[in-house]
Amino acid sequence: MKVGDINEVVMVGGMTRMPKVISTVKAFFGKEPNASVNPDEVVAVGAAVQAGVLSGDVKDVVLLDVTPLTLSVETLGGVSTPMIGRNTTVPTSKTEIYSTAADSQTSVEINILQGERPMATDNKSLGRFVLSGIPAAPRGVPQIEVTFDIDANGILNVTAKDKATGKASNIKITGSTGLSKEEIEKMKKEAEEHAAEDTSKKDKIEAKNKADNMIYVAEKTLKDVGDKAKAEDKTAIEEKVKALKDILETGSKEDLETKTSELSDTVSKVGAAAYQQAPQGEPAGESSEAGSGSAGQPADDGQKKEEKKVEEGEVVS
Repeated sequence: MKVGDINEVVMVGGMTRMPKVISTVKAFFGKEPNASVNPDEVVAVGAAVQAGVLSGDVKDVVLLDVTPLTLSVETLGGVSTPMIGRNTTVPTSKTEIYSTAADSQTSVEINILQGERPMATDNKSLGRFVLSGIPAAPRGVPQIEVTFDIDANGILNVTAKDKATGKASNIKITGSTGLSKEEIEKMKKEAEEHAAEDTSKKDKIEAKNKADNMIYVAEKTLKDVGDKAKAEDKTAIEEKVKALKDILETGSKEDLETKTSELSDTVSKVGAAAYQQAPQGEPAGESSEAGSGSAGQPADDGQKKEEKKVEEGEVVS
């Protein structure tokens, strides 16, 4: 937003009566501030109008409140994945679908976060709850629907639901900010100051997550193709898997991306060769497992929310 995009400036608080404050505002915005309201009463009047709107007595006025900080859920690797962005008008609701990051995982812990930084530990945790009773399945197969809902009173309701069984768990968070204006501004400033460092850290974790997923895909591909793969191709995959595992925890982002790409290329060649060898109409691997090799990968960024995007990784901390 630019200064020219602002239509009007309303002064609030007794300090705004000072001539120097008024002249400074005028110089910055290039227009006279709106002096039609009493700066000492405007907050109380606004609260009274909001009370009238909520009670139903006032029907021709709409007051817009916004979320002061981003609300997120913790995902694989300690990443803070945004659900409702800062300055979103409330009431509002957002639903995303997540999956598991481990085979036979039967429960997930939902950690609700508030803040602008990409790592969960750098934000404020508003609450946690566990969704259990998820049917054991390969990683990436379960679909866990997570919904963040903020009502007109600013109360946050978070629900996690397993789509296969319908089992659900939820938490209600009242006074979802719990932060003073000064604390909110401090968190925003810290996010700006550590932006470069945080981006680097998040990129490294995302590279690690993709590498780990590629290892899973490669090992599953070897199992699926069985004897249809040439011995030298199997050996090539096994060697690249080992090389990637060796640097999974300590390798740089660039090294992880390079070795992940190399392994991906080799796996693709082996998979293509296996399908070429299979008799017409017969799949190269077990049909019941087809499509599950890319477990945990995020869906196409262009998908709509209704198409149920599957985020990479689990929602446990």
